[in-house]
Amino acid sequence: QVCAEDFIAAFAVGLSWEPRSRAVEQVHLRCTEGSLEWMYPARALRVLLEPNLASARHTTVCIKPASDFQGASIYVEHAGQLHLVVSEAEGARPHHVSCFSAHAPQRVALFLQASPQRDISRRTASFQYELLSNQSTTGSDFKKMALVEAMCRPCDNVELLMAICSSDFVVKGSIRNVSHDSENHTSQVDISVQKVYRQKNRIFQQDEASGEWRGPIQTLLQCKVKKGGGDFLFTGNEHFGEAWLGCAPRFKDFMFIYQAARERGANPCEFQLN
Repeated sequence: QVCAEDFIAAFAVGLSWEPRSRAVEQVHLRCTEGSLEWMYPARALRVLLEPNLASARHTTVCIKPASDFQGASIYVEHAGQLHLVVSEAEGARPHHVSCFSAHAPQRVALFLQASPQRDISRRTASFQYELLSNQSTTGSDFKKMALVEAMCRPCDNVELLMAICSSDFVVKGSIRNVSHDSENHTSQVDISVQKVYRQKNRIFQQDEASGEWRGPIQTLLQCKVKKGGGDFLFTGNEHFGEAWLGCAPRFKDFMFIYQAARERGANPCEFQLN
């Protein structure tokens, strides 16, 4: 089962347990992506990611703590040991994503350990997670693993034709601005959109004042994206509510490639040209 979101609100769990209880609350999440919110964290919470997968192709798990994440640390269980994934201090870092290999994709166990605290003021340990297919990259660096789409090279014709069929978003537009974030090694490409062919979520939206459709696309700083004129076909996938750049040919080049493939019957899917 692939669903848009799991939402677990463990409201006031910390306040409801017996003071001397050592019981560990356990929750099960069945989707390949979702979120969890643990309010008033106390003691521990065990989270089992048990997606209903037809295959074991999802081999990497990425976790993005909320900007106000506090009150707990996140560990992953492996071979009977706990390995720290997100500390409470790291939870406050913007855009911070931690990834690790899932040795058993059908069942991944996370362990949330509440931090000691003297008061009972409200704290919330919430995070998003994604199970990702990792065929060509190893390591725990999200920028190297999850963003394989940002290949920093032109897509060949086969990759481009597949991109319009399988990407989370496909839009025609031009580049309004490019900004760089050297600390996070990313660039943001602001797009002026002429047509939205497909988008998974509402990343590209119409500006109420101007009526223009706009949206941001993320990519790697090492790709050295620059502002250029003309219309492009932007494709890519979404991770944690952000659009990440995949193939982005000039629109006229895409039209030539697609029409030639269609005449040969080599297009893997139909694409609405008008």
